Amino acid sequence: MTTEHTHEPQENAGHAQTGHTRRRFLAGAGGAAGAVALWPVGTAKAAAGKRVAVLGGGVSGLSAAHELAERGYAVTVYEYYDTLGGKARSMPVPGTAADGRADLPAEHGFRFFPGFYRNLPDTMRRIPVPGNAHGVHDNLVSGTEALFARTGGRPDLHFPLRRATTPPRPGDLTPGWIRDQILSALDLGTRLPAHEAAYFADRLLVHLTSCDARREEHWEKVAWWDFIRAEEMSAEYQTLLGIGQTRNLVATRAEVASTRTVGRVIIEALLLWGLLGRGMDGDADVDRVLNAPTSEAWIDPWETHLRSLGVEFALGTQVHEVGHAGGRVTGVRVSARDGGDERTVTADHYISALPVEHARQTWGPGLRAADPQLARCDALRTDWMTGVMFYLRTPTPVVHGHINCLDSPWSVTAVGQAQFWAGRDFSRDYGDGRAHDCLSAIISEWDKPGILYGKTAKECTKEEVVAELWAQLKDGLNDAGKTTLRDEDRLGWFMDPAVTGLGGPDPRNREQLLIHPTGTLYNRPTARTKVPNLYLAGDYVRTDVDLATMEGANESARRAVNALLDADNSGAERCEIQELYRPPEMEPLKRIDEVRYRLGLPNTFDLG
Repeated sequence: MTTEHTHEPQENAGHAQTGHTRRRFLAGAGGAAGAVALWPVGTAKAAAGKRVAVLGGGVSGLSAAHELAERGYAVTVYEYYDTLGGKARSMPVPGTAADGRADLPAEHGFRFFPGFYRNLPDTMRRIPVPGNAHGVHDNLVSGTEALFARTGGRPDLHFPLRRATTPPRPGDLTPGWIRDQILSALDLGTRLPAHEAAYFADRLLVHLTSCDARREEHWEKVAWWDFIRAEEMSAEYQTLLGIGQTRNLVATRAEVASTRTVGRVIIEALLLWGLLGRGMDGDADVDRVLNAPTSEAWIDPWETHLRSLGVEFALGTQVHEVGHAGGRVTGVRVSARDGGDERTVTADHYISALPVEHARQTWGPGLRAADPQLARCDALRTDWMTGVMFYLRTPTPVVHGHINCLDSPWSVTAVGQAQFWAGRDFSRDYGDGRAHDCLSAIISEWDKPGILYGKTAKECTKEEVVAELWAQLKDGLNDAGKTTLRDEDRLGWFMDPAVTGLGGPDPRNREQLLIHPTGTLYNRPTARTKVPNLYLAGDYVRTDVDLATMEGANESARRAVNALLDADNSGAERCEIQELYRPPEMEPLKRIDEVRYRLGLPNTFDLG
């Protein structure tokens, strides 16, 4: 590259556990092969085992294929793109390689593997990588810091993210101790008035000690903004504890985000228990990333392993409709993504692992009538949360972890990636040798005016989005006299080609994210449907982790496979489900709250 280029490649370029913990390959599990028509040309029929069609090759689809193949099922995965991984896949930037290097690496957005993920890491341990004792899992590395960048002269909040070296002993974890820890954290560099910090600490105690029924029946209907009374508080309180915990992290506005979801996953699992080292994936830290571009470190080895287990892939395939007659799925109508004759594929079982905005378009009236929860998925909402990669002349790590630009109108988060890729030399391995780093930034708010053009991100052209995003990053990172980002260091950029029509009358994003407004839980389907040979997997499916995440996608796939095994009366081991951590010290208080809730009384700590 001699000047800055825009790169737009073509789409083809608790504690609770269920099941057993051992893994073994059970050849032939599930009985004799079922009838299969029009499977991908040139593939051989499996010698034994029933056939399963998995619709979608993202994290949920690959997770389901993995579990099924280990149990002897013959699996074919139908994927829209020509590469696997869905939103998690890497996308090489075409035309950027030179002198034997690979194209510059790019993605939908940076990957983040919190320490409370346990189901997905278990799968990663079972993906072999030469030289890694624990497979792909050994490619996870810890971020040790988090930067909450501020503007307007406000001091940045710079937090170490190492788990506690001396966590409280069992029995020492009391409401008073927790309240003190929260107040201590809120006193580190924030300008929160003391009474607001105290109120927020008390609100967290309310949620921590609320019984399951109160959470699911009441707090699920209450917006996080209202739960913490943000409307009555200072701008600092609203930004730090309202917007910063919702829009910037899960693309949901605090004014509508479910208190149950924000409180249970973001506040409890990610922050509180994560920093205390409870309910974690072994000795994991709070924040983890991969040690190379996602496809290199994870998706490519996964595909290789699945192929070794006999999984087949029909790439570049558009799924049109899941057929239904006689109470069962009769086949799936598909075609090549770029057009061509439609055909019908059949199998014994079908797992729909498409994102919800695509899956529900494939469910016809008959299928919806057979299981009303499918129709309720129409009420689930998605929003834009898409990244831009900036390629820089100078290594610019900023912080050894993630950056949250708290005051950015577009709710920007970012991470300097090359610092974590110990086995890569960015300028040696990628591009034309001039780029030494990739700053991966994500826009979570596409519907608010920016600081350069006064337009929303959707109203901007791609070039304007990039200029605006760069300005907001500099506004946060170059504040208070420091110059972290320099215009002359910026060589190029990349945005997911799934985003089209920006600046025009009909902007679109094919790769959106499920968001969690109040009441979302009631419309999320279970993995098991009322159609006996159809199962659902995806981050929109009801799981214990609740939040739309890669962990939720993996958990939903395990639940779908378990439902399939039950339907087959299979003797194969069921998939293990590891649920979010529930501190035993809180259980007596939750039991008291359950009695109070049934009596119509508020939580013991709820002072209004």
